Amino acid sequence: MAQLNTNFIKHIEKELPAHLSLEEFIAYCDKPLRQSIRVNTLKISTVAFINIMTQAGWQLSPIPWCEDGFWIEGKDDIQLGNAIEHIQGLFYIQEASSMLPPTALFSNDTAPEIVLDLASAPGSKTTQIAALMNNRGLLVANEYSASRVKVLHANVLRMGASHTALTHFDGRVFGEYLFESFDTILLDAPCGGEGTVRKDPLALKHWDIDDVTAIGETQKDLIESAFLALKPGGTLVYSTCTLSQLENQHICLHLKQIYPDAVEFISLTDLFDGADQACTKEGFLHVWPQIYDSEGFFVAKIRKIASVERVEKQPKLQKNFPFTPVNEKQKTELIQYFQNNFCLELPSDDVIMVRDDEYWLFPAQFIPFIGKMRFQRIGIKLADAMKKGYKAKHEAVIALSAAAHNPTKTMELSAAQAQDYLMGRDIAITTFDESVQQHLAIMPRGEMLVSYHKVVLGVVKHLGHRLKNNLPRELVRDKVNVSL
Repeated sequence: MAQLNTNFIKHIEKELPAHLSLEEFIAYCDKPLRQSIRVNTLKISTVAFINIMTQAGWQLSPIPWCEDGFWIEGKDDIQLGNAIEHIQGLFYIQEASSMLPPTALFSNDTAPEIVLDLASAPGSKTTQIAALMNNRGLLVANEYSASRVKVLHANVLRMGASHTALTHFDGRVFGEYLFESFDTILLDAPCGGEGTVRKDPLALKHWDIDDVTAIGETQKDLIESAFLALKPGGTLVYSTCTLSQLENQHICLHLKQIYPDAVEFISLTDLFDGADQACTKEGFLHVWPQIYDSEGFFVAKIRKIASVERVEKQPKLQKNFPFTPVNEKQKTELIQYFQNNFCLELPSDDVIMVRDDEYWLFPAQFIPFIGKMRFQRIGIKLADAMKKGYKAKHEAVIALSAAAHNPTKTMELSAAQAQDYLMGRDIAITTFDESVQQHLAIMPRGEMLVSYHKVVLGVVKHLGHRLKNNLPRELVRDKVNVSL
């Protein structure tokens, strides 16, 4: 049962819209959340995913504001996080209302090329943005917490998001370091979390107005920094999973007060069917739990209609960037290696870089950012140089194979075989049907890919009698559930 302290109830009663009742709000705070997921279209089409999972007994109901989002029923017997399809990145377990900010970010605009997600971890919205960008352009994903950067990175790789650059900074520095550099920015700000009480019944037990006010000051700093980092004509989405106007409307109005001639609020009334039920007079979405039977959430969209004065001077460019472009011979060898071994094409418009004996694939749009800020991780690691040739990295084959399934160098696994692979086990040739065994017998020995649902799981080495598992040790799972 949700524990709502008296001070919170008194505060929120004053802010609740006239058409909503406090009694219904309190009742919904006690209701368990509906499970929801988002299909990862970087790896599988939504139609194909629905067909597969419906056969497994999943009951999927569409979420109105995200065409790839679904409420899920009929799978109470399985831990979604251990499902093969989750481990291989076919879907992300994501609360329905948290799918709103990326949807708003891409509404009524031409596709942005350079995007900043200012507070990214654990990666639900980051990977949703990557899917909406279809692994094009550049997505800079920032996270202030060091421990959460690791989680963010793991989710970015699992979902096959290749055009990302990860940073680890206090979000307040972006206006200074990357002034007017981004086409669009998401600031899903750290907040009091009042909207998460259905997931965490103790979230509001110790609610205090002074804490809300203090968080609001940080949010003001962050939205100012984000606005400075935004190009003129670009759009900023500010969102929180909290309910108080002090962390929502007041923060947006604060920005408008500072830059009255540069800030324009974009109405989200028509974002989806029924959005008007949650819209404020400014056109912001203030989602109360009872409106859509979801978590509480706030989303505002802001356009920068004029350039603003730079607060700080451009910091000195950082020296000693550790990567250099490959030469033509190395580039040709890498292209041929991925083509010959895996039938994978390296994107022609991206840039291959080398550091020591490591080869990386950077988004072309990243190059102008070199030296302006320190980046934790850029693009994807392609391969390591070996004494004879190259050895592909798992993250590379996952990201590069997302666009299409090529059966020439890929072996489709059964559910049981896929389960074994993800648990780090080799796959005996005798576990395949006789016709497949005959096919494997005439295939060249060496590296090849394995897949499930025609989505690549990783690399194996065909040794003749078995497929040797090359899944990185850190990705080996103790438990994997088979859906079908």
